[in-house]
Amino acid sequence: MNYLIIALQIIVGISILNVWLIQYNKATKWRGGKAKTLMEEFRVYGLSKQMCYVIGFFKITLAVLLICAIWFPVLKQPAALGLALLLSGSVVMHFKINDPLIKSFPAALFLMLCLVIAFV
Repeated sequence: MNYLIIALQIIVGISILNVWLIQYNKATKWRGGKAKTLMEEFRVYGLSKQMCYVIGFFKITLAVLLICAIWFPVLKQPAALGLALLLSGSVVMHFKINDPLIKSFPAALFLMLCLVIAFV
């Protein structure tokens, strides 16, 4: 079971880093509304540029901590729960703007994976 949790930590951590550091300026089918970039997505949700930076800082930091938790297990639960909280906000934002349910799938999936990581 331990190896599965480690694999999930790597998958979630790298996926979050990918979205915020590599794919932030690229259109994906998961973006809220008709947004083409991460910044546009935050505008669609009615959130400011500053909020995008704050959320981005926390998501990147928690993703790095989740990966570091492979070697420092004390970080695992706080990092996973922090990401779960932020990801639940992502799901709520998709509902707020009446996105099709499928658009919230990645956030919901990673939310569930974070809860598994935190409590298993």
